[in-house]
Amino acid sequence: MTFETISYSAGDGIARVVLNRPERLNAINLQLIEELRGAVTAANDDEAVRVIVLSGAGRSFCAGYDLDWGTKAEDAAQRAMSGQWDPVRDYLGMSRNVRAFMSLWESPKPVIAQVHGWCVGGGTDLVLCSDLIYMAEDAQIGYPPARVWGEPTTAMWVYRLGLEHAKRLMLTGEALSGTEAERLGLASKAVPADELAGVVEAMARKLATIPSNQLALSKLLVNQTYENMGLRSSQLIGTLFDGAARHTPEGIAWRDLAMKEGFREAVRRRDAPFGDYGERKPET
Repeated sequence: MTFETISYSAGDGIARVVLNRPERLNAINLQLIEELRGAVTAANDDEAVRVIVLSGAGRSFCAGYDLDWGTKAEDAAQRAMSGQWDPVRDYLGMSRNVRAFMSLWESPKPVIAQVHGWCVGGGTDLVLCSDLIYMAEDAQIGYPPARVWGEPTTAMWVYRLGLEHAKRLMLTGEALSGTEAERLGLASKAVPADELAGVVEAMARKLATIPSNQLALSKLLVNQTYENMGLRSSQLIGTLFDGAARHTPEGIAWRDLAMKEGFREAVRRRDAPFGDYGERKPET
């Protein structure tokens, strides 16, 4: 498989998957979703690979879904149906995305997410479906669409944080710095940005010394506990609720605002009361 929206390489037991749309802050589109699944498959088909490192090129890990593509596609689909919304069609489409994100969770080979800059919206699904999270201290991770126009389809915030913090972040859409994420147990470690790649490389090389079968058994043992806690049922609800949130009166109004006045302005208005995104986050 050839890749355009990601770069893939493998050596010394480590597969390196890099989101590679830096001009769009690695925003997610259909091609990136499909190529991510292909890269995870390639890593698992390579017997020499024992661990996968997931990172992003450029200034940020991932700015979430590409809103320029997503809102226009959604608007066009709704116009083609005379203004109607088909929740089942929406669910089936978003479910394909969830399966791609969950390929990281289901990979027998452990995945380390290396997060710098911004990681927001759908980008958090990529990180939270990975196994270990390493962040730059000044990185920011959050789900601002929880304020309007979305819900996290993988529902991983619920399972990776305790009740209080999961509710706070989902109710407010606030972001956590890398330092805060480590303190709350969301990230394994937060380090200065210029040290991040080296720290991740050191951990990946350690894991690469362990037999693949042992790594797979250890990962499955932990993952199965969360599967038994209802993870898949939560994801079904999260995916349905995401579609509903994008088609509430407020959700449609926000989409129309973004298409009329630009995404930066729509995001600025949405995030102004919280003061944690807005002008500091270049929006796709």
